Amino acid sequence: MSSDSYKVIPKTTPTPLTVTVPGSKSITNRALLFAALSDGECTLRNALFSSDSRALVAALQALGISCVADESAKEIKVSGCGGVIPSKNATVNAMSAGTAARFLTALFSFSDGTYVLDASEQMKKRPMAPLITALRSLGISVLCTEKEGYLPLTITGAQSSLQTAPELSVSIDQSSQFLSALMMTGVLLPDGLTVTAVGSRTAMSYVYITEHMMQEFGVTPVRISKNNAGTAYRIPGGISYQHRTYDIEPDLSGACYFYAAAVLLGTSVTVTGVHKDSMQGDLRFILALEQLGCTVTDTPEGICVTGPTDGHYPGLSITMSDFSDQTMTMAVLALFADSPTHIRGVGHIRGQECDRFTAILTEIRRLGGDARPDEDGTGIIITPTALHGARLETYDDHRMAMAFALTGLRVDGVEIVNPSCCKKTFENYFELFTECFC
Repeated sequence: MSSDSYKVIPKTTPTPLTVTVPGSKSITNRALLFAALSDGECTLRNALFSSDSRALVAALQALGISCVADESAKEIKVSGCGGVIPSKNATVNAMSAGTAARFLTALFSFSDGTYVLDASEQMKKRPMAPLITALRSLGISVLCTEKEGYLPLTITGAQSSLQTAPELSVSIDQSSQFLSALMMTGVLLPDGLTVTAVGSRTAMSYVYITEHMMQEFGVTPVRISKNNAGTAYRIPGGISYQHRTYDIEPDLSGACYFYAAAVLLGTSVTVTGVHKDSMQGDLRFILALEQLGCTVTDTPEGICVTGPTDGHYPGLSITMSDFSDQTMTMAVLALFADSPTHIRGVGHIRGQECDRFTAILTEIRRLGGDARPDEDGTGIIITPTALHGARLETYDDHRMAMAFALTGLRVDGVEIVNPSCCKKTFENYFELFTECFC
């Protein structure tokens, strides 16, 4: 692999594989925040070490919170601040980490101090307006210092002035991280808060991870049904998360690329430590593979996916709004199906690390494939056709790189530009890819 591209070699003699993937980014960064706000020392085991998690660790350290990382042991020890940030004035950089950016914005708003939150050029293009609007509705000063609705921000916290439990709403149409951020940090307010999710999007899989992990760290959010007004959470206030040792699940998003390879190659792939009781929403992708004729078995070692031995599987009509990180992976599988695939409910992916919706269409067409938006513009229709090799752009988006590399297992001449973008969540992806398939 050169520094600027990775040439995929088609796999002609597939063999069963057992793969180990890193810990979950979503769980690691949530656990870091819970540990930082806890009442003592926490040990996070099987933690992910990537640019996203390192960005949050560095931010917490800049706030005076002790985080000691042992990358060889995959552990991070965090000394909780009991809900009181030691530094009342700090400048931190979320880099390209959406979780860090959203979580820190809420954290600073519900603290007492003045904070500057900067980010990478990529993160500065990602939406923040719904969270900013929600916080400003409480009278919190959130100043956009370059472009309204986007990072960087200067935030003056209002913990002391919010003495009675405020009620606010936040749109999750662009990201459910806005809701998670408010839930996780609401405990800092003396009487907590009530936050309602609004908008047309109902995908809540990452919010359920937040809810589940809050309970594991000793705080129970109360889910309230508001009929047509959306789902609301009552967050208790004036309390700390409980310190503990916490084991982080393997990253299902990373596992899915290897499970997709089982489909493309007609072989069996087991990912260690991945089981059907996972809290991660991408489990739905693995279960959807059964509709393609795969066998999905939860073994003691981990879930094993066995693809169709004849290499034939049908296209699907599938709604992926609640596991949209795998839109690219499903799109790649659709290229080799026996019939068209309609991926629904993924219009919001235009506002992620890149405009993933347009990127999928562009790169499929670059391969000679047939892909187009559906009638309402929130889905993608892919019709199988003959493909050819191509140099594929990744738009500095780790998921575009990891998913579209799979096309090269079946098509000669596929080259992935900027494979190092995977450092965001899966630093050794292409090394592992080479070990498994080359």
